[in-house]
Amino acid sequence: MQKADLRKQLLTARRALDAATRAAWDHAIGAQVVDWWKAERPAALGVYWPLRDEPDLHAAYAELARLGARLLLPVVVEKHAALEFAEWRIGEAMVKDAMGVAVPADLRLQEAYPPALLVPCLGFSPEGYRLGYGGGFYDRTLARSPRPQTLGIAYQCLQVRFDGDGHDVALDRIVTEDAGHSRAGGNPY
Repeated sequence: MQKADLRKQLLTARRALDAATRAAWDHAIGAQVVDWWKAERPAALGVYWPLRDEPDLHAAYAELARLGARLLLPVVVEKHAALEFAEWRIGEAMVKDAMGVAVPADLRLQEAYPPALLVPCLGFSPEGYRLGYGGGFYDRTLARSPRPQTLGIAYQCLQVRFDGDGHDVALDRIVTEDAGHSRAGGNPY
């Protein structure tokens, strides 16, 4: 199956999940992210604002902020470039950027990339490759050096087999609602 067709199939499947199931899964994913952060304590964590029915981790973000995590949101500065990151505080005013993604109204772009990223996945392979929407923003971001530690965020039902392209970078770990899941070779929390 071509990636474009696979994307349509996965978007349809994710959209079909009922709200109660999605909320329970989001809670389970968020709890794992919080546990991971408590163990790792990265200096900053790149998070994401959910689009197109992606797992909504806002409750986990609030808990991370309460625990002292420094949260950054991705910002598209140029269409064919890596993502940049802006400092974000829970509750601050947000606006939509040119791509329709929420960013802080007071955009405080950071010089340094965060050492760890939560990466939303439309789908993922057992080998830890991410299928996104096809824009390449995360691919270009993960190609930078030094490469941040990556936690893919997805629903377990969206695991599929697909061939990675030359520019694809396997994520360090995929976090799903299934607490025992990790990609091949990874360690579950």
